[in-house]
Amino acid sequence: MMMLNLLASLCVLAVVAFAVPAQEKRIHHHSDLSDHAHDDAHGFQFDHEAFLGKEEAKTFDQLTPEESKDKLAKIVDRIDTDKDGYVSHVELHYWIKHRQRRYIEENVNKHWNDYDKNQDGKIAWEEYKNTTYGYYLGEQFDDVADQATYKSMLTRDEKRFKAADRDQDSIATREEFTAFLHPEEFDYMRDTVVQETMEDIDKNGDGRINIDEYIGDMFTPEPGESEPDWVQTEKKHFLEVRDANKDGYLDASEVAHWILPGEVDHADNEAKHLIHETDTNKDEKITKKEILANWNMFVGSQATNYGEDLTKRHDEL
Repeated sequence: MMMLNLLASLCVLAVVAFAVPAQEKRIHHHSDLSDHAHDDAHGFQFDHEAFLGKEEAKTFDQLTPEESKDKLAKIVDRIDTDKDGYVSHVELHYWIKHRQRRYIEENVNKHWNDYDKNQDGKIAWEEYKNTTYGYYLGEQFDDVADQATYKSMLTRDEKRFKAADRDQDSIATREEFTAFLHPEEFDYMRDTVVQETMEDIDKNGDGRINIDEYIGDMFTPEPGESEPDWVQTEKKHFLEVRDANKDGYLDASEVAHWILPGEVDHADNEAKHLIHETDTNKDEKITKKEILANWNMFVGSQATNYGEDLTKRHDEL
């Protein structure tokens, strides 16, 4: 039971951070890069949080300018994955996306050893299966109804594990295991997210979602309970927006548009912005020298934090 509870806590980590209305629970939105407005004229807090992640940005505000620049130089070396002496748009975009899902990766890392039994730095399907489901699939577990439920969960997990396992060796790297636990965060797992959503809502098993199944996933009235106004709004939304081809059902493509809306890639835009502002010779890539010359756009320090405090006080006066 402990391992199943652990799995549940890992998989819902991003959801339980805040209350989600019933009609929004299936929709996967990207989190904001920063809580601050993106206004470079009044400071670079947005850029700091986008580049470092919200929590890490706070730690730089406690450093001297020299300490901040030293740490930034080491970060640049990590971003330059091909070691050609330049930070390209692709490398910076990957870095920013990585920092934004760091809270998920940290949680996966925290529990990694619970699954990696042989301590080889990877998690084989058999390791995961035996750790999570071993007891429930054994002969000693005689509650047939529950055993069937866990077997169904095992089937879904196996399909998802295979989808996350990009090289199909039945062994997950840390990134593949993160994709397994949080498929909504990885573009190559989109089809898996859509398929699992279809399976959850499609109660009659006809491979599509009708309006009753759609509403039933959001709201099931208790005896004597009246229907809230938003239910009628959602019914109208199903007919006028969700059901694009007007056949009375949602197919996989329509479900994908619903739960994985095409959003602006803010990490991509931020990477372009940082390169544009610091690329002095306009070759569309930046060197460590160019980054360090504009260090306070990427990271904060005690000095920049103090300066921002003075600005705030002046504005208040």
